Amino acid sequence: MTAPLDIDQLHTFITIVDTGSFTRAADRVFKTQSAVSMQMRRLEERIGKQLFAKDGRGIRLTSEGEKLLNYARRIIRLNNEAIAAFDDNRLEGTLRIGTPDDYADRYMPEIIGRFAKTHPNVELYIVCEPSEDLAEKLSRGELDIALVTHHPKVRVSDVVRTEPLCWVGSANHPLRDDAPVPLAVGRRDCQWRQLAVAALDATGREHQVLFTSWSSTVLAAAVLAGMAVSVLPESALRTGMKILNQSDGFPPLPPVQIGIMKRPGAPTSLINAISNHITACLDNITPAAVDDDMDADVKTFPRVARLRAGNMPGW
Repeated sequence: MTAPLDIDQLHTFITIVDTGSFTRAADRVFKTQSAVSMQMRRLEERIGKQLFAKDGRGIRLTSEGEKLLNYARRIIRLNNEAIAAFDDNRLEGTLRIGTPDDYADRYMPEIIGRFAKTHPNVELYIVCEPSEDLAEKLSRGELDIALVTHHPKVRVSDVVRTEPLCWVGSANHPLRDDAPVPLAVGRRDCQWRQLAVAALDATGREHQVLFTSWSSTVLAAAVLAGMAVSVLPESALRTGMKILNQSDGFPPLPPVQIGIMKRPGAPTSLINAISNHITACLDNITPAAVDDDMDADVKTFPRVARLRAGNMPGW
């Protein structure tokens, strides 16, 4: 019988990846650095592959390490869910969660589904509004936690995901080269809108805002109908959309960062539980599926980066 993977080794492996070093990981998991190194040697022996390679003075994951990371996160998450399912001291209460509706559409189904299985006695109250409005609701005590676009000059949040911000158009309706770029974007205070307009202005390309809404469903409908171009995070792309790049006359945009904001004084156990679920679910989000008959450059998405800090503007 094949020996199972060791949960503790997998946890240490993930911690090394998240902290970026064996030394910091050792502090996080309360082990000596030599003990952490020994765990990784045993894990590599169990897998039969090298997981880390030297990168200057640091380390990086090998391709086999990247492959294991995805499985490791899923195994640890399922392990935690199994333990929580038999916990006699289950969490109870109400959690008020805020998120922009584009994040709700892409991220919340998995977050809510997994959280409800683990904590069936917790009632979730979901509010979908722009990040700026959610931050105000948190400050007034109307929400407990919010998933927002990180914007350090405006609000403080803990970054849990970083990914490309893309220009998108319809895969089935080509743009006219002799007309201003028709835009479907958020309200005037939307940072993505400001980034898009500033980028087009910088290149001297004419544009016109045709659709304004903070509803991602409305903006996506305009794009899919071939009526406008918009900007979306990579993971929010939908079937029928095409990424527009520099060869199409669209300048590169800075990446978008997603952060968590918490209400001071909110129930710690509930907040920690939902925060862990959000982080774990966002770790496993992959780019949305696209049509098989789309161009090669549309089907191939850039690798999503997952960072822990930065100063990127957002919605």
